[in-house]
Amino acid sequence: MKKIKLKKPALYGIYAGVFALLLAALYYVDFSNSNLYKDKEDEDFQYVSRLFGSEDVPVVSAGSNVMRPYTDSNVKVVQGFYNYKGTEKEQENSIINYDQTYIQNNGVAYGGIEGDFDVISSLAGTVTSVKEDKLLGNIVEIQNSDKVVTVYQSLSQVNVKQNDKVNQGDVIGKSGQSNMNKDLGSHVVFEIKVSGSYVNPEEYYDKNINEI
Repeated sequence: MKKIKLKKPALYGIYAGVFALLLAALYYVDFSNSNLYKDKEDEDFQYVSRLFGSEDVPVVSAGSNVMRPYTDSNVKVVQGFYNYKGTEKEQENSIINYDQTYIQNNGVAYGGIEGDFDVISSLAGTVTSVKEDKLLGNIVEIQNSDKVVTVYQSLSQVNVKQNDKVNQGDVIGKSGQSNMNKDLGSHVVFEIKVSGSYVNPEEYYDKNINEI
């Protein structure tokens, strides 16, 4: 077998080619690793961002204080909440007399002004029910938390529908009259249920929902 003897320029060319290939291989490995670390860093950053949120969104909501279901300062209580421990006069003023039947008021009726007035959402939440009742008028029920539900009765107009998300202070309808208690004129009956039990709204205004 005849040996082939390469000249020096050819050897130098081979060496240069091999060296170039080694450099290319090293560059590729370094580039791949840097992209791998970059993707990992981006993934970690996104995970942390999802975990803690942005600076504009607090980690724990401070909650909201219960508002009255109206904004007109002239609106007043026209029928109170029936309190088993209340005075005889208070209980008399919170009994509804309908068709010779006495019914305890589970909420507070607000009205006392001429014409209808805006009824607002006392707290933020999700509308769970909108229905029309022959005796009580239009009724809107809103789930405000796991424990708190607010109910608005005797509405003449309703601006929301089931499954709507409402913010605190949103106008959900207009006051109206009911066949249950026509003597009250235009009003809204506002009820608060905590863990399924009715409570006196007048005792809960300005309380934080997280404290209820």
